[in-house]
Amino acid sequence: MTVAYEMTHLDMLEAEAVHIIREVAATIEKPAMLFSGGKDSVVMLHLAVKAFWPAPVPFPVMHVDTDQNFDEVIEFRDHTVERYGLRLVVAKVQDDIDAGRVTEEYPGAARNRLQTVTLLRGISENKFGAVFGGARRDEEKARAKERVFSFRDEFGQWDPKNQRPELWSLYNGRHRKGENIRVFPLSNWTELDIWSYIRDEKIELPALYFARKRPVVERDGMLLEVNRFIQPADGEVSFEAVTRFRTVGDATCTGCVESSATDADAIVAEVAAARITERGATRADDRISEAGMEDRKKEGYF
Repeated sequence: MTVAYEMTHLDMLEAEAVHIIREVAATIEKPAMLFSGGKDSVVMLHLAVKAFWPAPVPFPVMHVDTDQNFDEVIEFRDHTVERYGLRLVVAKVQDDIDAGRVTEEYPGAARNRLQTVTLLRGISENKFGAVFGGARRDEEKARAKERVFSFRDEFGQWDPKNQRPELWSLYNGRHRKGENIRVFPLSNWTELDIWSYIRDEKIELPALYFARKRPVVERDGMLLEVNRFIQPADGEVSFEAVTRFRTVGDATCTGCVESSATDADAIVAEVAAARITERGATRADDRISEAGMEDRKKEGYF
């Protein structure tokens, strides 16, 4: 008797992502995977481990480091690299500041918008032919325009009007020397898919993603954790609240949300009821117009 095997929604997303990762490894010379320790990059790395198991992941991971990261996330990044025996490439924004390639707006200012130069330098210096990123189309409108294989020219620029067709999930990774392909295996995932997969696969994450009592200040409509980067300004008063982070970026501009969700099951239920994306709700650097983000991506941003 023939038994039909029915794939779940998450099974299909996993199979698609594994196919994309293997396709890049088979067809593009010297790929790398962006890995920050955030939930999307953790899921993407988990998929890469599955794609090549029992062999090791055959490419390095790269972190574009602004030196404004949450300490817990950097500790998690290093723990994960050691756990899987990965080669970690760190491209530091501070190096570009010191070399005069970028300029800080003022000491202590958020460095997220300075990352583009550092990312392009890291790709060029290491001669990476493709770079995996954890961006998803549901995050914001400019990212929804991008294909799974996103062609970038020799200057790292993205042209949203000149993208390659991807009919029947056929991907074209051809590029000339100096050009680059950005690859997004999680393009078709949503925040709810990510958390459902984390729950089902029992994937380890930094503790920031789970609710606990934290000292915070309210600023620009967001709750910011008080830490070595964020201190109460004149007129602000810190207080304790039970919060968690929906997304993890720089500590200077990433807010948390009030929540009692201490495990993945509770977060899945919470995300299912949410009506605003995690980046739109808690990332000050993303509170810009669609055109603004699109311009940044044209310059070479993630």
